Amino acid sequence: MVKLNKIYTKTGDDGTTGLVSGPRRLKHDLRVESYGTIDETNSVIGVARLHTADMPELDAMLMRIQNDLFDLGADLSAPETDEPLPYEPLRIIDNQVSRIEHDIDALNAGLEPLNSFVLPAGSPASAHLHLARTIARRAERLMVALSHTTGERVSPAALKYVNRLSDFLFVAARHANDRGRADVLWVPGKNR
Repeated sequence: MVKLNKIYTKTGDDGTTGLVSGPRRLKHDLRVESYGTIDETNSVIGVARLHTADMPELDAMLMRIQNDLFDLGADLSAPETDEPLPYEPLRIIDNQVSRIEHDIDALNAGLEPLNSFVLPAGSPASAHLHLARTIARRAERLMVALSHTTGERVSPAALKYVNRLSDFLFVAARHANDRGRADVLWVPGKNR
C-alpha cells in the first residue's frame, strides 16, 4: 500500500531522484526520463477522458490503461538486477499486453476503413488521444534506448505494452471521431 504523508522531501534539490529500489539517479537519467514520459502520457489520457463520458466502453478501457501506466512506471522505477530485492517489484505482465491487444481489436472492428493518413484532429477526445499517442511513442523510444544501455534492463513485456499502447491510442482517437467517420484526413500536397 502506498502512503504519502509529505509531498516535498527536499532530497531532489541536488538534481537527483530516488528509484523504488533505493539508488538515486540524476533527474535527466534515461530511466527517469522513461517513467516520467509514461507519467506524461497518463496525464494526457486523463485530459482525454474529460471528453469520453458519452463513450463508456472507451472510457473504461482508458481507465484500465491509466492504472496500467502506473504499473509500468513502477516497473521502470525498480530496475531489474542480479541482486535480490527485499520485496517483489511490480512488473508489466503478458496478460496486460494481451488485454490491450483485445481492446485494440474491439475498437478497430467498428471503424471506417482508412484511405489516407489521419491528421491528429477532430473531436476534443480524439485530439487529446492523438497527443497521448505521440507522447507514448516518445516514451517507447526512451525505453528502447534504455534497454540498449549497458547495465540497464527493460522487460520484454514492458516494451511490448508501450508499443501496443500507441496503437491503442491511434485506434481510440479514431473511435472518438465518430468511429472514424469524422477523421480529418491528410491530403498530400494540398497547400502547394
